[in-house]
Amino acid sequence: MKNISRIFIGTNITPGKSIPVGRDIVHYLNRVMRCSDCLVFGDGNEYTATLNDDGKTMLIGDKTSHTDPSGNIRLYFAPIKRLDDMLNMATQMGAAEFIPVITERTVAGHINWERMKKIVTEAAEQSNRNSVPNIMPPIKFADLPFADLVFADERAAYGRKLPTEYKNTKNILVGPEGGFSDNEFNLLDKNGAHGVSLGKTILRAELAGAIAISRVVL
Repeated sequence: MKNISRIFIGTNITPGKSIPVGRDIVHYLNRVMRCSDCLVFGDGNEYTATLNDDGKTMLIGDKTSHTDPSGNIRLYFAPIKRLDDMLNMATQMGAAEFIPVITERTVAGHINWERMKKIVTEAAEQSNRNSVPNIMPPIKFADLPFADLVFADERAAYGRKLPTEYKNTKNILVGPEGGFSDNEFNLLDKNGAHGVSLGKTILRAELAGAIAISRVVL
């Protein structure tokens, strides 16, 4: 099963039933992979499947023994220009949910929701997950769950002593290009958020999300 294609087909998957599939899936299996068999997943489960001869439907087979390696991390992030890379890496790291946060220095005001969904779906297919992360509506910085929040604190690069990991939380925040403002740092510190060091260098925002996830021990 190692090299077989994996395709996300949504929820309510029922073994033994044929379901309609889009032209993109048919083209991918027939023209790119040149096969009719694949694995499909959704709702945390994985199944065998075969493209039917009609070229329009797929027969769902048995549930496999593969368990979902995804975690339960919520990644709060300021929308950035290179959002594709952040979503891809964080999905591969097992993030369960993405929540955009509007900060003082957020510059990427428009979020392409359809593209975001496409990126996380493809990353989930590639990374052997059985689920696709949820993408939530944006929130204001002031509405963050500060008391149960770990954030990537770039002040570590300027000599501030900070832990390199944090235990027992599922809420992680990474800032925008340009970092958090002084006012936002004050809100984080005052309201009990936990800063974590990502090292002595300043990381690009798209990489910081993946590194921050790796610093949380559940």
